[in-house]
Amino acid sequence: MDEQITSEEAESPEEGKKLWYVLKVQSNREKSIREALLKRIKREGLEEFFGEIVVPTEKVAETKGGKKRVVERKLYPGYIMIQMILNDDTWYLIRDTNGVGDFTGAAGKPIPMGDEEISRMLGHEEEKELEPAKLEIGFSAGETVKIKEGSFQSFEGVIDSIDQTSGKITVLIEIFGRSTPAELEYWQLEKV
Repeated sequence: MDEQITSEEAESPEEGKKLWYVLKVQSNREKSIREALLKRIKREGLEEFFGEIVVPTEKVAETKGGKKRVVERKLYPGYIMIQMILNDDTWYLIRDTNGVGDFTGAAGKPIPMGDEEISRMLGHEEEKELEPAKLEIGFSAGETVKIKEGSFQSFEGVIDSIDQTSGKITVLIEIFGRSTPAELEYWQLEKV
């Protein structure tokens, strides 16, 4: 899979195989650049030379103001994966699209991704859709925290354990000289 496809080899889709490449693009514009690429490909009539165009993302659960919501976060900000047959027409179409920096590779020569990289990145995407959304918890075990909400408000304690799937954190609070475990939501805590 490390061989380069020259323009003569890739003139027709039957002769060349669509390989995956990584494009460097402007950050925070990945989705709009993907849409622009799709429109240009259709307008130029080069659909047969292109496969999928992917902005790798994952779903993450966030809590703001006590409300839980699931948001999509980019795994590789500033990069788009594209499946295509590389020839002069496709190369120029990609390079002339507003917001696209360059292909990743050595000295401006696009290098296709290896099979294991593709399956890891695309497999990662498929797993994410089957898994429940990951919670973004900014705490770690052993950290001292202050409880900002609930029946133990204003108490300080040390994090004993964290349940990533439910977002529950067990905090050891000292009450009457004894360590008492309290199970709290991660958003009820703040760092000291």
